[in-house]
Amino acid sequence: MPSLDDLKKRITSVKSTQKITKAMKMVAAAKLRKAQENAEKGRPFSEKMNNIILNLNASISDKESASKLLVGTGKDKVHLCVVITADRGLCGGFNTNICRKAKSYFEKILSEGKTLKIFTVGSKGYDQLKRTYGKYIVEKINFKSVKKVTYKNAEEIGRKIIKLFDESQFDVCAIFYNKFKNVISQIPQEQQIIPIKNKENKEKKDSDIFYEFEPEENEILKDLLPRNISTQIFKAILENAASEQGSRMTAMDNATRNAGDLVEKLTINYNRSRQAAITKELIEIISGAESL
Repeated sequence: MPSLDDLKKRITSVKSTQKITKAMKMVAAAKLRKAQENAEKGRPFSEKMNNIILNLNASISDKESASKLLVGTGKDKVHLCVVITADRGLCGGFNTNICRKAKSYFEKILSEGKTLKIFTVGSKGYDQLKRTYGKYIVEKINFKSVKKVTYKNAEEIGRKIIKLFDESQFDVCAIFYNKFKNVISQIPQEQQIIPIKNKENKEKKDSDIFYEFEPEENEILKDLLPRNISTQIFKAILENAASEQGSRMTAMDNATRNAGDLVEKLTINYNRSRQAAITKELIEIISGAESL
């Protein structure tokens, strides 16, 4: 049984940890509102751009001369998976859920005899995937040194992906991230960005609306397609930022509660041990007095 001094040190240690987790919860809550606003503002823009490109795709008569970024290479042999996670931990199952979704996709690709290539964005995703899928990782990037991730950072990732595509390194590209729903719920997502995949099960799509384009479709797509890839990646980063803070807020709230429960249990054990020690000392004093 631990001594009184050990129990007292343990109680002090747990209380200190509780203060840290409570502070982290408050910081996450403060950051969450801004991150949530950014994520919600980014959704209409990314969806509208995607729909415009799908509309352009539908209006192109000569598919063979269209950009490969839009229609693909015609093959489905090599898949590039861009796994976007956080650079920091202590956020519950946020990073693990993304990696679990990606791993399920990896196993499906490998079981079909296709070639897998992985591009990790965020150090936590790389740390989790390198153990099992290290030989498939072709590129990794993190933003540990960046105070705030901006669209330029997403463009950097987009350029690297397009470069790999231009070098015929892959045929299909999909990104994996967490979509923010609320503080408690973040939904792992898989989105194909090369070639662009139309969303199913929608009665009315913006891509069904007829537009007249000036200049020609191919000329617009030449500039719009690379920008759309960067936009979809930036949207994923914004969704991840909100999901990360929401997950961290929940995780730190649970940690604070657990620390409080542990302090109560340790305090009860400490009081019982102290009472037992006092009783023992009293018995020793009385026994000594009676022997004189």
